[in-house]
Amino acid sequence: MDSNDKNPNQPQLSIELSEEHAEGIYSNLVMIAHSPEEFILDFIRVMPGVPKARVKSRIIVTPQHVKRLLAAIEDNIARYEAQFGPIGDVGQREPQFSFTPPSGEA
Repeated sequence: MDSNDKNPNQPQLSIELSEEHAEGIYSNLVMIAHSPEEFILDFIRVMPGVPKARVKSRIIVTPQHVKRLLAAIEDNIARYEAQFGPIGDVGQREPQFSFTPPSGEA
């Protein structure tokens, strides 16, 4: 069932993806902070042997939206593993680097 089939009276949303954004941004580290009003997700790319990493993208969302995002990610992981097999356990490994959290206020 398509998500639009649940409520046929709901208007459809058209989403445009520019060429610039279609390429995506690679991230291998996410730092998460929160306040009572929002969650801040800093997507970072860490390169081996480079002592400094930069935030590539900062996304700020409401607590309600981040909870929906978590549910969507869990659903997608379940579908991915059903198709491709289990994702290897990352466990609670210690980071291979030390870092200073990004500064700044949202």
